[in-house]
Amino acid sequence: MPAHRKELNIKGPNLWYLVGLITSDGCLSKDGRHIDITSSDYEFLSKIKNKFSLTNRIGIKNKEKINLAYYIQISNKNFYDFLLSIGLIPNKSLTLDRLDISKEFFNDFLRGLIDGDGSLRSWRHTTNLHIQWSLSVFSASEAFIKWLQAAIEASLCCRGKIHSALRPDRINPIYTLKYGKMAARKIAEKCYYKNCFGLERKIKLAQECSRSYSGWDRSKTVFN
Repeated sequence: MPAHRKELNIKGPNLWYLVGLITSDGCLSKDGRHIDITSSDYEFLSKIKNKFSLTNRIGIKNKEKINLAYYIQISNKNFYDFLLSIGLIPNKSLTLDRLDISKEFFNDFLRGLIDGDGSLRSWRHTTNLHIQWSLSVFSASEAFIKWLQAAIEASLCCRGKIHSALRPDRINPIYTLKYGKMAARKIAEKCYYKNCFGLERKIKLAQECSRSYSGWDRSKTVFN
């Protein structure tokens, strides 16, 4: 008789946020059961552990290196199979393609993705002195970043541009999907809504971006 499969009991926004985080900062083991989530922020992983009632301990990666990192491992066959069913795979960095993401919770998925492999940054314009914002998501997979660009345009009516660059320490290019100030603000507002779960420093940045309106009247990147 096959062993009874345990459920994680993670649903709705929390489930799809976790999917986004695993897509960016996670790794599916080849054994068909284990999923690792890695972060340089120990407190963030502690927050994830408490939020999702995970019993696994937080481990240390890169012990011998300057850039210390932490990880937490989820061991659950049902959840692993679910991730496979929506398009996630082991060794996904270069081969990740389109994912089957719930339309209802796409914003939560995107927040998890941004918390893992995204950035929100601001600077002051040298001419008009207004605060400018940009939002970027990074990936080593061209197919995935092109799918994400189309998915954000369809779901959030925001247009972004894809840039690629070859870093000195990498063989393959890194692709950046970038959004300017008004598109960044709309994405921040929709994904980092009140009382959402996420990485605290990016929640604060998203709130600052949402409050920035000075000089923002027209945009070719945001449409109805």
